[in-house]
Amino acid sequence: MTLRERFDPDRLVAAACTEAGSDDFGEDGWQAGLRRLTDGLVSEARLSDIGVEIACLDIMRALKNRLDVIAWRTAHPEIAQRPIEAPIVIVGQPRTGTTILYDLLAQDPDLRAPLTWEVDAPCPAPQPETYRTDPRIAQTQASIEMSEQIIPGFLAFHPMGALVGQECVRITASEFTSMIFSVQYRLPGYYRWLLYEADHAGAYRFHRIFLQHLQSGVPGQWLLKSPAHLWRLDDLLAAYPDALIVQTHRDPLNVISSIAALTHHLRRMGSDVSTIAECAAQNYEEIVVGLDREMALRDSGAVPDGRIIDVLYRDFANDPWTTIGDVYRKLGRELRPETARKMRDFLAAHPGDGGRGRYTWSDTGLDAGEVRERVSAYQDRYGVPTEQLR
Repeated sequence: MTLRERFDPDRLVAAACTEAGSDDFGEDGWQAGLRRLTDGLVSEARLSDIGVEIACLDIMRALKNRLDVIAWRTAHPEIAQRPIEAPIVIVGQPRTGTTILYDLLAQDPDLRAPLTWEVDAPCPAPQPETYRTDPRIAQTQASIEMSEQIIPGFLAFHPMGALVGQECVRITASEFTSMIFSVQYRLPGYYRWLLYEADHAGAYRFHRIFLQHLQSGVPGQWLLKSPAHLWRLDDLLAAYPDALIVQTHRDPLNVISSIAALTHHLRRMGSDVSTIAECAAQNYEEIVVGLDREMALRDSGAVPDGRIIDVLYRDFANDPWTTIGDVYRKLGRELRPETARKMRDFLAAHPGDGGRGRYTWSDTGLDAGEVRERVSAYQDRYGVPTEQLR
């Protein structure tokens, strides 16, 4: 079978319908993203043999999860009537402390992060009595550990786990309007479509359907995270009008070099041809578009400042507990002693390594002066300190 045949969208859709035993994908619109994605995987991604298999599995999982969730919703129509109230959404750029902030807030038993295992295998809906013992947990963990075998050191660079909170891009993958694909694979056409042309409203509608599905089994106030939300804060708030947003801020230059190294690392799982400089050029464009759009939306009043809590990476790194306390106060929540203790225990067990020389600015091939000038308005607005380049 040729590469074009392997990634024929009609063939993949038919195979997913056969495996799922359903052909109801719900609302239309996702097909445009699937076709963009499959075209890019054939003509631009430079996939290795194992990369072809991984990409096919990614697409099939996204299709089958969508089919399964819609089928479950059809069988349980009451799910659609259950509200999602005041989700807390972390929206900072990658490598700005979002992951550790997410993980720490997830220690709060009153907050509900979507865990990797239930995002990857959402049906049947998770249940409280088996939420930490469901057999899907072991299956998901085994899949994650396989990534480490393909690329040793992967999990040190990008920690993952079946019982760890997952990012929203893993959910919107089933709409095929998700940066998860353009991070993992070299897809210049797809990522520009995603930035400038794609209709993200449908992705947020499916995201809401997915959360309603998960909370039908295990309820709670949602805690969410994705850097991609900065591209479309207006669509986010259209789906979740009472969302509470936490935006982390860090010197964009070190963000670019760090995320470029991570992107390069991820792409090596599916391709033998990748460079940090090429990844950095894409990351630079994505980051400045996200920052420009969120500032414009806040200036216009479409995203009221009172709905967003700004967190400086430097402050959080230097004194996480003062930052956490400040976030709780601004959220109007009580940080109970037992929750604070869980957070401290988690941080002690996951201290991080600060990157350990895994990235340097010189690898990006970008002109530091030009980039600094481009992001100066952002740094000035939020008081983001300039860091020494690594």
